[in-house]
Amino acid sequence: MGAELAIHVENLSKVYNLYDRPVDRLKEALHPGGRSYHREFYALRDVSFDVPRGETVGIIGRNGSGKSTLLKILAGVLTPTAGQTAVHGRVSSLLELGAGFNPELSGLENIYLQGTLMGFSRPEMEARVPAILEFADIGAFIHQPVKHYSSGMFVRVAFACAINVDPDILIVDEALSVGDVRFQVKCNRKFSEFREMGKTILLVSHSGSDVVRLCSRAIWLDSGMVRRAGIAKRIVEEYSAWMVHDTGIQPAPRADAAPAPAEKGGDELVPIPPNAFITGDGGAVIQAIGLFAEDHRRLALLSGPTRVRLVFQVTAMTRLENPYFGFQIVSAKGLQVMGSNTPVLNRTMSPIDKGERVTVCFSFLFPEIENGSYLIAIGVADGTPETHIRHQLVADAYEFQFLSTSSYQKQGVLLKLTDCAFDATVTRGRRDGSS
Repeated sequence: MGAELAIHVENLSKVYNLYDRPVDRLKEALHPGGRSYHREFYALRDVSFDVPRGETVGIIGRNGSGKSTLLKILAGVLTPTAGQTAVHGRVSSLLELGAGFNPELSGLENIYLQGTLMGFSRPEMEARVPAILEFADIGAFIHQPVKHYSSGMFVRVAFACAINVDPDILIVDEALSVGDVRFQVKCNRKFSEFREMGKTILLVSHSGSDVVRLCSRAIWLDSGMVRRAGIAKRIVEEYSAWMVHDTGIQPAPRADAAPAPAEKGGDELVPIPPNAFITGDGGAVIQAIGLFAEDHRRLALLSGPTRVRLVFQVTAMTRLENPYFGFQIVSAKGLQVMGSNTPVLNRTMSPIDKGERVTVCFSFLFPEIENGSYLIAIGVADGTPETHIRHQLVADAYEFQFLSTSSYQKQGVLLKLTDCAFDATVTRGRRDGSS
């Protein structure tokens, strides 16, 4: 491997033996004929990639794809089953914060303990302790046993200890959102300093916008294998679209008909995920949804301000005398960012008969919002906003990423939601469910 590479991974595999019952492990160990009572699970299978020195690489993938297993192997916490890895330089890993801390020791004593584990001498750690204490900022509690710490104090010390040892390679597993808001800002600022210093960084994150913002390249893991690798923005956009729409999604379980096929050059809707959080009495069923640009491209990664069209199909399971429709954009933390409905827009709907399908379209200017992951909630009701029957609300019907590099983001200024314009149209289908 060339000296310009910080991390080299070749045909890496990690296999776990899974047993249906605890006694099967004992039976396998004692069986004279070596009979197997387990089944193999590949957490990683033939993974290969290189990370040049000074590059920041993001690793994305759904839960269980092998991301954390990979980082633990690179950090020396786990031993691979097959393949080889080579890591050149001092490694600092932010995996399970506080792993290796002794709860009976004070925070300060644990800092020295972690330094010893990383190969630092006592004088070397004494030179680093002031910066660690300043970063953690927990005052006199640093002299108390960590078993008495709150969770916030604990992660402050653990993060400060891991980040202030001047590593050549930083391995981060979902550790940029620890502690309170001020501490998160401090952590992100430190992370940016590492990038500017030319450190090699391997970052696992479920936030596609963080990966695009911080990383030059991304690796997409799926079922323990590398599915895609390349420019971060392109990989995140492909992953975001696949995650919502191509992971075995089937029509909503309470729908009687499949989504209508898109007309040539029209909107290609995707079914509501079968594991979506759905509430309501079932008098109507939302079957499919899509967020589109004006040229009918379905969007999984947005940059605003952008004019978009939110389209979804609804089938009436009973007659709706006074139907109305609405949507909300919700952040990953559950904050409602924006939304609207037909009563707010003064759109009066005529009754919809049982079995009839309608296609609802909200067209609006999507504003500049905070970079991150977002969900779209959509609903259909019958009545008025004050008195109505909620027939169906899908809280997580559609997911997308928002990423912008405009001056609004850099200056921390967002457009007001009052700058948005909304419209809504409804196209009715025939009672047989076709368009």
